Amino acid sequence: MTEPGRRERKKAATRRAIADTALRMFLERGYDAVGIREIAAAADVAITTLFAHFPSKEALVFDEDGKREEWLVRAVTDREPGRSVPQALRHQLHVTVRDFARPGTAPFWELVDSSPALREYASTMWLRHEDALAGAIAADLGLAEPSPACRAFARYVLGVYPLAREAEDPAAAVDEIFDLITPGWEAVVSRAAAPEPGPRPRPSRR
Repeated sequence: MTEPGRRERKKAATRRAIADTALRMFLERGYDAVGIREIAAAADVAITTLFAHFPSKEALVFDEDGKREEWLVRAVTDREPGRSVPQALRHQLHVTVRDFARPGTAPFWELVDSSPALREYASTMWLRHEDALAGAIAADLGLAEPSPACRAFARYVLGVYPLAREAEDPAAAVDEIFDLITPGWEAVVSRAAAPEPGPRPRPSRR
């Protein structure tokens, strides 16, 4: 893997500075009390620069959303030999929900819970990764395009996060849900291995 160039490092540093500034202001004053213009001014960037890095105010809080997509895809593509796709994704979701209890994260989740907009964004943000995850699953099965079964499985996996977030025991919720959806993986594999049906014969006009 090549090292990022100077321009990429500068962009990453700017993005990090904007996100850090926004989160600090949100924690100090509350999410709804802070405006986009104030954040841009405090981070010493133009509003256009801010929106070039973050498409919405909510995205400033969840600035690692792109990394989550990368982690999900790599859970499929870089998994250990002998580990199934459901096993790899279950492990990745366990890693993710451990962040809920990481020391120092309580103020962050209190901020999220204080805003209906942030709660909604947190619940739906993972669903935006359906195309990437379904594509990785399809490629792993040797399919040129994600089948409906691949997309359905990806959608169920991505739905684990918001349900675990709301559960009293997030780790137990991950296992409970994966125990439910894992049997469906066999159907995904079977459909991928089945030959495509040929064209239907035309009915006779006799």
